[in-house]
Amino acid sequence: MDKLKMESKDNVQGNIEKIRELFPNCVTEVLRDGKPTLKVDFDVLKQEMSDTLIDDKEERYQFTWPDKKKSILLANTPIKATLRPCKEESVDFDNTENLYIEGDNLDVLKLLQETYLGKIKMIYIDPPYNTGNDFVYNDDFALKSEEYLESSGQYDEQGNRLVQNTESNGRFHTDWLNMIYPRLKVAKDLLSDDGAIFISIDDNEVENLRKICDEIFGEKNFVATLAIENNPKGRKNGKYFSINNENCLVFVKDYNSGKGFNDIIPKENLLRDEMGFYSPGQRVLVGKCSNKLAKDVSSDKFYFVYYKENCPLLIKKSIDKSLTDYKLYMSVNDKGEIIENTYTADKLKDLYNENSLIFNANTIYEKDRNINKQQKTLICSSAVYDLKTESANFIYEGFDLKNIFTMPKNVDYIKMLLKLNSDKNDIVLDFFSGSSTTAHAVMQLNAEDGGNREFIMVQLPEKCDENSEAFKAGYKNICEIGKERIRRAGKKIKEENGLTAQNLDIGFRVLKLDSSNMKDVYYKPQDYTQNLLDSLESNIKEDRTPLDLLFQVMLSLGKPLSAKIEEKEIAGKHVYIVNDDDLIACFDDGITEEVVKEIAKKKPLFAVFRDSGLSSDSTSTNFDQIFATYSPNTTRKVL
Repeated sequence: MDKLKMESKDNVQGNIEKIRELFPNCVTEVLRDGKPTLKVDFDVLKQEMSDTLIDDKEERYQFTWPDKKKSILLANTPIKATLRPCKEESVDFDNTENLYIEGDNLDVLKLLQETYLGKIKMIYIDPPYNTGNDFVYNDDFALKSEEYLESSGQYDEQGNRLVQNTESNGRFHTDWLNMIYPRLKVAKDLLSDDGAIFISIDDNEVENLRKICDEIFGEKNFVATLAIENNPKGRKNGKYFSINNENCLVFVKDYNSGKGFNDIIPKENLLRDEMGFYSPGQRVLVGKCSNKLAKDVSSDKFYFVYYKENCPLLIKKSIDKSLTDYKLYMSVNDKGEIIENTYTADKLKDLYNENSLIFNANTIYEKDRNINKQQKTLICSSAVYDLKTESANFIYEGFDLKNIFTMPKNVDYIKMLLKLNSDKNDIVLDFFSGSSTTAHAVMQLNAEDGGNREFIMVQLPEKCDENSEAFKAGYKNICEIGKERIRRAGKKIKEENGLTAQNLDIGFRVLKLDSSNMKDVYYKPQDYTQNLLDSLESNIKEDRTPLDLLFQVMLSLGKPLSAKIEEKEIAGKHVYIVNDDDLIACFDDGITEEVVKEIAKKKPLFAVFRDSGLSSDSTSTNFDQIFATYSPNTTRKVL
């Protein structure tokens, strides 16, 4: 039996393993907390890299700021924390595959690493823009209780201070960078090889964000900076320009993965031209229908165009009165005189043969210029028009989103991004989820295309100001707004889509970040004397439930937090069965050999027990032999 670590993934050890694959002579073992731990011998590594090593004084291209090294360390440091399920705030807890997680998103992302490594297809985030009024995380400070009580600032439940980052702060950009950098660094590992991240940002930090994304994701994996026109009238606080757009940075995990974006142009977010077509690019007017005669000319760019549905395109130098069943098109000026067409007759014929022309009632247009001629697919424009439809202000059964939440994102805009980068069975993550627009968009798109996309929303339970409309409406923190929005949006979507949405997943499991379920003695037994160990009844905190333990075990073993969970009795003991015998866990006391045998007979991939739960020394002694007899391939773990 092996003991579970019950802590988040150690990224440093993972990086050392990668170095050892390339330079095994550069990695050695040292004792840390009495346990062998891998360490890099940097003196040997410098020798191995002597031809390319950059001297400390050598000038080089780099982007840095105060405490950047601490940000990197913060991203790599494992934590002893867990996610505790909250059934009473969930919707359809036993069946849903969606997650709503409350807590500091950096800690949550660390806990998700083992389970969701390389499994997230799309990340969308709308982080604080650093306008001077946004609250940002100050991860460097965990205050003592007396400081906590004396200060008037806001804190998360772990005691991390939330700072209002005003421009008078000498670390205005530094604090924001130290907040966002470790979160993006951890999030990158969650993306699948063909995954992408979309980050909304305004002009205050867009250049800095681009630089750190170049560093984290790789400059070669930059796709575009989308210009999102979301305020046609423009903001009134601009001194020289009335700003009517924000930005969305797009990076992929691996530009060479072979999987690009989906071949769609969602019309609800694009300009409508006079023909009624939505276009992300430039349409070219080729000819205009006219019954006026004009003189023949010799240039190959002056010609008449005849067209009849299902019949070939005819291009001639003069009007042919015999073609009475064909419509006559030609380019004319205001005087009715022929003007030069955009293309020659031969070019126009090529476009017609490629099916690249649109014949409207009175005009001929070339289809969008943004056409990939090899793949025959449309390429989305980097200028996106976020039309503020009614979905930007969700109102349902007395829930008025815009009245209780400042600047909620538009569902149609997020749905457009989902169409571009997600397939029907993908997982979508938003770790600055705010009012849960991303969850709303996922459910809406699933209803429209029959998809089974899963969402993971992560949000700090930031308190609502007591003078705000949200607080007056009964919402104490942002998480309460987000969860209620999902409940009401899901119900409305299901009502509007009838039978086609009868199997639509509109539920979500609520999980809340908390300290580990295990007492300190679990992690550092060497710090306790044997007499003290004997006096401790349990290494598990008294206020934790078996379901709490199960979810920390699932995190440690990399099992999906959305997995199906069954509760059964085996030989009189309560057990959890996860994903049809993928994992069987029993945290009861008094586990006999009979219980162990019955669980082993089910041949689970993993079996987990409390070490103190085994009823006798005999059961402990025979434990491994029982599994060796009935299920030798089962991995056995104890708490």
